[in-house]
Formats: sequence, structure tokens, C-alpha cells
Amino acid sequence: FVTDLAFIMIIGAIVTLAFFKIKQPLIIGYLFAGMLLGPLSPLWSWILPPGSHPSDMLEGVGILTDMSALNLFSEIGVILLLFVIGIEFPYAKIKSIGRMAIGIGSIGLFATLGAVFYAATALGMNSMDSLFIAAALSISSTAVIAKILEEMGRIKRESTILVLGILIVEDVIAVILISSLQSIALVGTVSIESILIVVIVATGLIVGTFTVGTKIIPPLIDRVAASEHHEILLLSVLGVCFGYALLANIVGLSVAIGAFLAGVLVAESKSSEVSKLLASPIKDMFVAIFFISVGALMDVSQLQNYIWVAIVLIAVAIGVKFGGNLLGNFLFSQKRDKALRAALTLAAPRGEFSIVIIKTGVDIGAVSSFLFPLVGIISIITTFLSPFMIKVSDKVVPILEKKNV
Repeated sequence: FVTDLAFIMIIGAIVTLAFFKIKQPLIIGYLFAGMLLGPLSPLWSWILPPGSHPSDMLEGVGILTDMSALNLFSEIGVILLLFVIGIEFPYAKIKSIGRMAIGIGSIGLFATLGAVFYAATALGMNSMDSLFIAAALSISSTAVIAKILEEMGRIKRESTILVLGILIVEDVIAVILISSLQSIALVGTVSIESILIVVIVATGLIVGTFTVGTKIIPPLIDRVAASEHHEILLLSVLGVCFGYALLANIVGLSVAIGAFLAGVLVAESKSSEVSKLLASPIKDMFVAIFFISVGALMDVSQLQNYIWVAIVLIAVAIGVKFGGNLLGNFLFSQKRDKALRAALTLAAPRGEFSIVIIKTGVDIGAVSSFLFPLVGIISIITTFLSPFMIKVSDKVVPILEKKNV
């Protein structure tokens, strides 16, 4: 693993520096570095002896040899990323968008799910393949969006708190979708009980955080901070972060939800800025591993087999997600500039939950195996598109504001 880490950091530094020089988002550099390093990279077909297949390298041939360890470390990256993002948003900000986030997020997600299902069916996929790919492409990537917004300096914008609220709602719905899809594939019916349990548990965790948690955790952090010992404060806030992620995981929710809520609790303390500064360098390292490992696992060698199907599904998913979120924003009487920024930010990226949903279907034998490389290709392309869509909002919003004047 030390060898893998050395290559990740060296190649990652060189590639991301190159992308920084050409003024491209670092997240794209991370993904590109992962594609160069990964065992599924077409690069290996030039180096390995004839007859070797790229999939054989997942067992340990190639530069990156321990993909299971990388997956573990990449999950730590997601937890730390959402934790640090959560520190930017104290309870008062979160409370202000609760009802809107649920309404807008649900409209955008289910509109996309329906549209992609019909598009996939029209492309010749069977009903189960269509259902799983539709569910996968209806969920925007929390990790990708949070990283891009942070990297582009958009994290404190008014629209960002709404975007993050919608992402948390989508993560909860994603957990419900995974449970429902497994039930449909194995039993043929949707378990209403399992859906109710997830909703009740998620509500209980969020309400408990904002009632009991805000009275207990922030004072404890301030007491630790009063010692003026940064190492102890860092260990304490990381304990809150991973403790909450563990709690969310135990009750059947996403670790990202738990980490974000932990960040919100730390944001309520008087030492939130110091906590953020201490945790950020660790977060940056693990986030880099996360995005490089995502790039490494993408089987781009199969791009030519699925590129046209991917392009059609991407166009439908982005178009409907944008339209659904924009409609939701207008129904909830949001300002035009805020609505447009939020809709464009949420439209493109698909990532961690998309891959998890398809992997679940493949593991239980409910869907065709080709969906896994397909969703990988879609995740890479949409992640590349995301920064440019956010930049589009920066150009379109001022034009609309001038017209209103």
C-alpha cells in the first residue's frame, strides 16, 4: 500500500499541477491521474504481454496493487470532505432551507428517474436494467459537487446551502432506492415497511442532531479548545466526525449524511474556524485518494462499446435534472439567479451512489454486467462537465440580471 500511495501522490501532484497550469479544476486532474495509474487503463495493454486482460490486473498487476485499501481510504476522503463542508453551515442556515430542499430535491430526482427509465427502455434495455440505471442516474454526486464548489470558491454562496440541503435529501432517497430495488429484484414487490423505517430513522437522526446534539457537542468542543492544545482539539473534532459517520452507518444511512451533520455540530461551537483549519489538510489528502481511486476503477477501455448509449443517457439525465430542479425552485418561489445556479450545479455529476446502486444490482444478479462500465463512463464524463456547467451559471446569471434592470 505504501508503494501505491507513493505513486498516487507523485503522479497526482504532477498531473494536477499540469491541470492547474492550464486553469482546469483539480478534480479533473485527480480523475485523469487515476486513469493513468489504474489497472483498467488502456496504457497497460501496451505494456503487458499479449493475451493479458485488463481485468486480471485487479488482483495485483500494474502500478496500483491494493484496490481494496484504496477504496477504504477513499471512503475516509468522502467523510472528511462532507465534514469540513458541514462546518461552513451552522444550524440556522440549514433550518432555513429544510422544507425547500425536500421539495426541490424530490421533484428533480423523481423527474430524472422517470425520464431516464423511458430513455433506457427506448434504447433496448430490459425493464430491470432500465430501472437500476434510472435510479443510478437520478442521484447527483455529493462528493463531486462539494469538492468542485469548494475548489472554485463558491462554497459560501447563497445557492450553495440549498444545493447541499438537496444533496442530503437525495442521499436519504438513495438509501431508500437501494433497499426498494433489492426488494423488487429479489421478491418482486416494494417493501413499504423498509421505506418507512429509513424515513423515520433519517428524520430521527436529523432532529436529534439539531435538538439534543447542538446542546451537547458544541460546548464540549469549546471546552477542549480552551486547553489551547491543537492536537487534542483535532482528535476531538475527528472523533465527532467519524463517530457520527459510524452512527449513520449503523442506522442504515449514508456515512456522508453523518459526516455532514457532524460538521454542522462543530459549526455551532466558538472554535469552528480553528477546527476547520486543523482538519482541512488531512481532508485534502484523503479526498485526492478518493478521486484518483475513482479514476483508477473506471474501465475506459470499454468506452467505444457504450459511448453512444452513455451520451444519450447523459443528455436525458442532465436535461431533466436541470429542468426538474429549476421547476422545483420556481414552485418554492426562489430568486431566479439562485434557482439557476442551484439547478446547473446539481444537473451534471453522477458518482458514488450511482456506482453503488449498479454494483448492488450486479452483485445480486438482477441486472446485466455491462451496466457497471456504462455507469463508470457516465460518472467520469459528467464529472468532467460539472465545473463547466457551474461556470455557465456565472455567465448566464449576470446577463439575466441586466435584462431585469
